[in-house]
Amino acid sequence: MQLSLFHTDSNQEQLREIDVEQLFEAYLSCRKTKRYTQNALKFEVDYEANLFQLKDEIENGSYSPGRSIAFIVNKPVKREIFAADFRDRVVHHWLINKLNPLFEKVFIKDSYACRVGKGTHYGVKRADSFIKACSENYTKDSYILKLDILGFFMHINRNLLLTMLEKFIHQYYTQPDKALLLEITQKIIFNQPTQNCIIKGNKKDWDGLPKNKSLFHSPPDCGLPIGNLTSQVFANFYMHQFDAFATKELGLKYYGRYVDDFVIVHPDKDYLKSLIPQLSNFLLSALQLTLHPKKIYLQHYNKGVKFLGTVIKPNRIYIANRTKGNFYNAIEKQNKIIQDHKPTKEDKAAFLSSMNSYLGIMKHYKSYNLRKRMIFKRLSGYWFNHVYLSGGIAKFVLKVRPVKKNQRNANSKQAPAQIILP
Repeated sequence: MQLSLFHTDSNQEQLREIDVEQLFEAYLSCRKTKRYTQNALKFEVDYEANLFQLKDEIENGSYSPGRSIAFIVNKPVKREIFAADFRDRVVHHWLINKLNPLFEKVFIKDSYACRVGKGTHYGVKRADSFIKACSENYTKDSYILKLDILGFFMHINRNLLLTMLEKFIHQYYTQPDKALLLEITQKIIFNQPTQNCIIKGNKKDWDGLPKNKSLFHSPPDCGLPIGNLTSQVFANFYMHQFDAFATKELGLKYYGRYVDDFVIVHPDKDYLKSLIPQLSNFLLSALQLTLHPKKIYLQHYNKGVKFLGTVIKPNRIYIANRTKGNFYNAIEKQNKIIQDHKPTKEDKAAFLSSMNSYLGIMKHYKSYNLRKRMIFKRLSGYWFNHVYLSGGIAKFVLKVRPVKKNQRNANSKQAPAQIILP
């Protein structure tokens, strides 16, 4: 069931027109990470005409999201992704660019996902600082409660989300295109990417994926597709009520959340136990979400806690075993490539992207010996004919082949270009 939520302010003129410069900004922002995909290249051939056409469709009400590409990724965990068409991604960026500054005014400091200056590393550091502060630098007992939500993205209620967004936009958004903004928001939220989607790969790729992690099996009017910028930001907004409940109504001082993974630190273990049913009841009654019954962790800080791909222990933070395993598998994949053939330019670019992604994560934590062992004992030495390490095992850099002497001399002896005078 889809709700009709569009009201206009009687004292404000409503415009069905968008700023073309804002649409161009959204396009450039979207292009940064998707420029060389097939859809992006097709759009870029005549991007000005495509953007003006998109502008006209939004303004006259004919815009509707296109087909998505559905596929499965297995790292860091197995999950289902829906990739929106490039032109739809431009609309997503346009919408989020307008809403994000308003969200930032109300979000708590300790929600870390999809926010500038936040992210996983920031979340890990904050959780570590919670433990230090609560235990008074590890001199007193403190306990960590870590919880997450069962099938989070697939159980977000779209009607409830739209109701919350409509209320928020009416309260905080003051531009005259408010009704148009709400219209696009509704179209994005109620788009059904599972209908007429393009399956990339094989349907057997879905084998082993729990139904509560697939949009194909979501309850009616529930679920946001993982892979869209709007889904990530709207999910964060959806959980804002929970953040407010935890920090304001319950008064939790040491609370932090990344998407649906959250930690609470407190000196009283029994108090943390008593929080579980309160948090569970709020999630169910206010957001129609359920705590994951098999992912409730409550331990003394000395035991350590897994959070956002790390293991946080007193005075040290390690990389979690799953990340180590994925790094090992990535190395084995690169070894196979260089054993099969001389690496191409594309192979080298893929090597740098993959290896530096892991090194970029690991260098933030206590992992020097791990990086040294994995690279010098696991990685094929043939790769060092093409790359070298920089910054103390922090980054791979491509070797630049020097120009041969004979070739350099030949280039210098080339005759100057002939100039033909009129």
